[in-house]
Amino acid sequence: MAGKNMTGTETRGIERVIVSDACVAEGAAWLAASEPRFARALEVTGPLPLRLRDDGFDQLLSAILSQQVSVASARAIWARLEAANCTTPDVILDTDDETLRGLGLSRQKARYARALAEARIDFVALRDCPTDEVIKRLTAVTGIGIWTAEIYAMFSLGRADVFAPGDLALQEGARLLFDLPERPRDRDLRQMAEAWSPWRSVAARTLWAYYHVEKQREGIS
Repeated sequence: MAGKNMTGTETRGIERVIVSDACVAEGAAWLAASEPRFARALEVTGPLPLRLRDDGFDQLLSAILSQQVSVASARAIWARLEAANCTTPDVILDTDDETLRGLGLSRQKARYARALAEARIDFVALRDCPTDEVIKRLTAVTGIGIWTAEIYAMFSLGRADVFAPGDLALQEGARLLFDLPERPRDRDLRQMAEAWSPWRSVAARTLWAYYHVEKQREGIS
C-alpha cells in the first residue's frame, strides 16, 4: 500500500519510492551532505533527471530487445514491433518465430520474448513487492538478468534504494568521481554503494550524469 513517510516521499510498504523531481532533490541533498565527492559531482551536473518510466510487460520486452544492440537498432526493432501491434503477451505467443525474426528479433531474443510472455508476471502486484522480491521474480524469467531487473526496479517502479553495479557507465563514473585506479568490479561497486543507502538510486543518477559530463569534456559522446 502506498503512503507517505515523514519526509513526504511516497512509500510502498516500507520502501521509499521516487515519484517527483523533489524526491530526487531530497536524495541528492542527502548524498551531498554524506559524501563530499557527491557534493562536487552535483555541482558539475546540476539538477538530476527524474528518469521515471511506465511499468509493465512492454517495458521489460523493450529492455530485453535492447540488450547487446545499438540504441538505434533497438529503436528500429521496437518501432517495427509497435507497427505490427506485437508488444503484448498474447500477441507475442500467437506470433511464429519466422514473423518475429522478420521484425528484427534474433532467434535467442524471440525465445526470451516468449519466456516473458509465458511468465504472466503480475506487474501490478510487483509495485508493492519488496525490491529483493522484485529482482527474484524478474530474474526467474529466461532472458532477464539482474541488471535488467535492477534497472526496472529503479526506473519503472521508482525504488529509491536500488543500484545496478553491473552497469559499465556506473562503474566508470565511480572510477572517475572517486579517483579509483581502475573501474570497480560489480561486486566491489555493490559493496561500495551500501554507504549510499537509502538513496542508491539517486547515487546512480549522479554517477551517470557525472560520467556523461566528464566524457563530454573529453570529447567522447
